[in-house]
Amino acid sequence: MSRLLCAAVLLGMLLIAQGAVAQTLRLAGDAWAPYADVSLLHDGLSTDLIRTALGRAGYDTEYEQVPWARAIHGLSEGRYDIVINAWYSEDRTRIGVFSAPYLINHLRFLRRKDSTIVYQTLSQLHRHSIAVVRGYAYSPEFDADVELKKVPVANFSTAVRMLAAGRVELTVEDEYAARFALLHEPAEVRDNVEFLPRSLIENSLHMLVSVKLAAHQQIVMDFDKAIAEMKADGTYDKMIKLHGL
Repeated sequence: MSRLLCAAVLLGMLLIAQGAVAQTLRLAGDAWAPYADVSLLHDGLSTDLIRTALGRAGYDTEYEQVPWARAIHGLSEGRYDIVINAWYSEDRTRIGVFSAPYLINHLRFLRRKDSTIVYQTLSQLHRHSIAVVRGYAYSPEFDADVELKKVPVANFSTAVRMLAAGRVELTVEDEYAARFALLHEPAEVRDNVEFLPRSLIENSLHMLVSVKLAAHQQIVMDFDKAIAEMKADGTYDKMIKLHGL
């Protein structure tokens, strides 16, 4: 009986260990090239970095590309385990735990080329309409400024087309994401807008893990450790170059 009991215990422990390693995490994110887009190599840089790091930590993953608002809502309800591209905001800490930063985004305003708008402080922009993507957090100061005339839109493509058409006076986006997106816009859009010189903010990019996931703290710790190891062994820099950034 003792041998049978020991065998049963060992088998149970093996099954538990296998279950932990084989846990499939449901990743979600919106189309935000070059960081995330199913049409890109390995679904984009962020998706590639996160899947690689989590894979090193022993997790299987599956990725679904959905609109941003659906990704956040799905995380809050537990339909998704992780949102892959999240800027820090206090309200999101109620639904998820942030990883350490794994990339840095430089947010910049865009205006029409015939515009004379300048930007040094946000108060200079209070009289101008600004297209913003619904549900995005830009910077604490920008998000909290109720005097800014923010016009919510579904995505950056809508925002920049409205800008080029004169329906808004400004929009704001991560520089690399905006430059990539403009390559795919009509000439009458990309040739008629430009960046303002000064950045709004440099935002750290995080993975956001749902608090509804029992192991959320452990997953964040495992991810942060794997990213640090990837930076140390050169994998991280190789992946950045692979994606053309």
